[in-house]
Amino acid sequence: MVAGWFAGEGEDFRLLGTRCAACSSVFFPREDRHCRNPACGGGELTEVPLSRRGRVWSYTDSRYRPPSPYVSDPELSWEPCTLIAVMLEAERLVVLGQAAPGVTAADLTVGMEVEVVPGVLHEDADTTWTTWHWRPTGVKA
Repeated sequence: MVAGWFAGEGEDFRLLGTRCAACSSVFFPREDRHCRNPACGGGELTEVPLSRRGRVWSYTDSRYRPPSPYVSDPELSWEPCTLIAVMLEAERLVVLGQAAPGVTAADLTVGMEVEVVPGVLHEDADTTWTTWHWRPTGVKA
């Protein structure tokens, strides 16, 4: 888990971004040092929960192991995954993430509504690394 990028569980699960007090720009991943808007002189950045739902802006499937410098164990088989870019209208922001397990590119269309849900990035005998996934609304895990 990346500290400060998301919080909550179940229906309370949210991605966390930051908003600039001077220009109202919202950032994800969060920004804690300065406003990234080049037209802004900067302002106080405050943490804000992002919208739970958005619309598919784009999507693709990943059928091959990414090349270096991506780190993965070549001894393990590669598991294809679906990636979704989601437009959060209220924040005017596109957030990329994996689709929930079982959701394939064939299940998606541009413009369909999806929601953010907690997911597992990786786990071993000692640790579970959590992340976020996007899931079409109305679909239960």
